[in-house]
Amino acid sequence: PPNIVLNAMALFMTFFVMQPVFEDAWESGLIPLMDNAIIEEQAIRNISEPFYNFMLVNTRDKDLQLFSDIANETVAPADGPATLPSWRVLVPSFMISELRRAFTIGFLIYLPFVAIDLIVASILMSAGMMMLPPVLVSLPFKVIFFVLIDGWYMLAGSLIQSYAAG
Repeated sequence: PPNIVLNAMALFMTFFVMQPVFEDAWESGLIPLMDNAIIEEQAIRNISEPFYNFMLVNTRDKDLQLFSDIANETVAPADGPATLPSWRVLVPSFMISELRRAFTIGFLIYLPFVAIDLIVASILMSAGMMMLPPVLVSLPFKVIFFVLIDGWYMLAGSLIQSYAAG
């Protein structure tokens, strides 16, 4: 699909996953602030807390440890006492965790497609069709493979369910 379709899909999936976090920030921070029930400093804490918790739940302990070591901060393991990381440690740790997840998904999608390319190229070479580009023959096989396994359902469902624990 074109990039605009992929970007729109990513945007709407982000809104779907983040909707409970946005709602918590709205109800605990913005509504009381607009009603003059709390001051701005408290509103900022209440608004940022759902985002902090979301990132903390969806970040690997190993990544938290890496950035806490670099920043010379102590972060307790998940089963230890409640020593929470600072935003300075949490944000890059979350980003690294998300990049790892993205590369894993990309690899799992790429691997079967490379296998299809290799099989098609081997068949074309054994048939003596060296001038025919393998991608010309393998592309329809890749598309039908993705459709037959219901790739969009599996991809979107797996990605969104990976955030269900958070």
